[in-house]
Amino acid sequence: MKRAALLAALLLLAPGCALRPLYAGGASGAVATALESVQVAPIQGGRAGWLVRAALEDRLGRREDDTPRYRLEVELDDAITGFGIRSDDAVTRERRTLRARYRLVDAGRGTVLLDATAGSDAGVDVVSSEYATVAAEQTALERLAVVIADQIVARLALYATRAGGQ
Repeated sequence: MKRAALLAALLLLAPGCALRPLYAGGASGAVATALESVQVAPIQGGRAGWLVRAALEDRLGRREDDTPRYRLEVELDDAITGFGIRSDDAVTRERRTLRARYRLVDAGRGTVLLDATAGSDAGVDVVSSEYATVAAEQTALERLAVVIADQIVARLALYATRAGGQ
């Protein structure tokens, strides 16, 4: 009986919390509209830059016919570090780390609205086949690019919510 009363009290208090859907309003909501108006500047870094930019553009959903309201500038740091060294000095494990520093810039005024970082890493087994190791490193980079893009878009969406979609 006490549990039921406690549960009922919690259910009555839940609507009072300040939780709101991030993408309220769907495709025409303030957050979706703000994300669509972000242009991703070219990203240096070779394949890593291309992968992150493609993932960002896919998630932001910008229409090419629209004039961008914001510009997203991204700088990448991609590193592979060997560890798990055997007695014969051979590396048995690697860590691929991808870090991004990004800035959201007002395209009209040139002012920086958001300056933040995102990052992730992935472990790679080093095997006797060099081809397999290189393929694993590339697969790790592809996964990391998606993770970084997701982190950046989530932070941009949070910014758009707090800024009221301005």
